[in-house]
Amino acid sequence: MEQRHLGRTGLRVSRIGLGTLTWGRDTDEHDAADQLKAFWDAGGTLVDTADVYGGGEAEYVLGRMLDSLVPRADLVVATKAGSVPDPYRRSDGSRGHLLAALDASLRRLGTDYLDLWQVHAFDAATPLEETLQALDLAVSSGRVRYAGVSGFSGWQLAKAATWQLAAPGPRTRLASTQMEYSLLQRGIEREVLPAALDLGVGLLPSSPLGRGVLTGKYRTGTPSGSRGASEHMAPFVEPYLDEAASRIVDAVATAADGLATTPLQVALAWVRDRPGVAAPVVGARNAQQLTEALSVETLSLPDEICQALDDVSAPVHRYPDQDWSTL
Repeated sequence: MEQRHLGRTGLRVSRIGLGTLTWGRDTDEHDAADQLKAFWDAGGTLVDTADVYGGGEAEYVLGRMLDSLVPRADLVVATKAGSVPDPYRRSDGSRGHLLAALDASLRRLGTDYLDLWQVHAFDAATPLEETLQALDLAVSSGRVRYAGVSGFSGWQLAKAATWQLAAPGPRTRLASTQMEYSLLQRGIEREVLPAALDLGVGLLPSSPLGRGVLTGKYRTGTPSGSRGASEHMAPFVEPYLDEAASRIVDAVATAADGLATTPLQVALAWVRDRPGVAAPVVGARNAQQLTEALSVETLSLPDEICQALDDVSAPVHRYPDQDWSTL
């Protein structure tokens, strides 16, 4: 699998990443092992997790497979900290919480360093410079090699990345930002993606298949065993089952028929090759699903197909994103 630099750094990652959101909850250790082995065999390196996935179980499951199944040195292990299961405070970017969470993640993963450590969410109650200082301390201590953020809006990302580049002292430049991005969700093109491109921050798209909807499996209803049929995941899928999304999914299916491939591969190839994208992070229910996603490596969409998909999925961005004189 082709490797790409993550932002304006020396870290290289496979251009498809493996997501572990369901590991330790909906995906048991056996299925997770099959996925990791298939991913590694295909040349994949970037494995993305978080300390809150499965209440920490995702990190435990991944940690038990490092070296025993796949050499630790062959993987780019990325995790996140800062999201907290508190309905009154959804994020905690304080230095104390983040550094304690880092130590806990390292214990669960059974490793003494992370390749990429990401702040999971912006915490408005904590000064941003305090949050960023935790990244600097983590890197300077050797526990983290590269740092990034997740879920930051455009101005939040720009402020954080600029602070890291401009402030005096040993600062860790942001390598990445992780945001939802797909043909069904192009909102980051308004502010986040331009900021990332300008500041040299690599984009790691989450839910690149529109929470599974872009595979086309919901076109005739909700199949049993899918996320949409799961009690705790159905609200996650439901926003992308409207009429507007249906038109985009139909266009993807039409493109797939014309290219003799699958809607999954068309949708994934589109987001993988967007400007600024380093690696879409794909979550799968089993190794068979993952293998289909990994087969996109050989697919490049023709320009006319890309343009047609761009047109049918184009978000509405007016003032101030367009020249005022054209409005």
